[in-house]
Amino acid sequence: MSKLENSPIRIKSFQFACDIVFFTRSLKEKKEFELASQLLRSGTSIGANVREAQRGVSTKDFKNKFGIALKEADETKYWLELIEATSNTDCKILIAKCDELMKIMVSIIKNS
Repeated sequence: MSKLENSPIRIKSFQFACDIVFFTRSLKEKKEFELASQLLRSGTSIGANVREAQRGVSTKDFKNKFGIALKEADETKYWLELIEATSNTDCKILIAKCDELMKIMVSIIKNS
């Protein structure tokens, strides 16, 4: 594995995307198709943008892609909070994981 593939943010964002895929499957079983679709898009986009950032051609490009990933994480947190507020679905673990990703990304952006 290369250094990029071993980066903690890359691993954590991929694992989070997997968690989101599994979670949205359960939402679809409850007929929550619209919310599941929104959450799936934003939750998996985080890792895609992290991966793209790590192939950035400049520091500006790198920061921009991480900024997009951070916005997607914030949107994901919104959908999770909305799901938790409007159903009997506990999203606390996913919200905590999302918060952790956001803190890491803010740190990466500030220190780049």
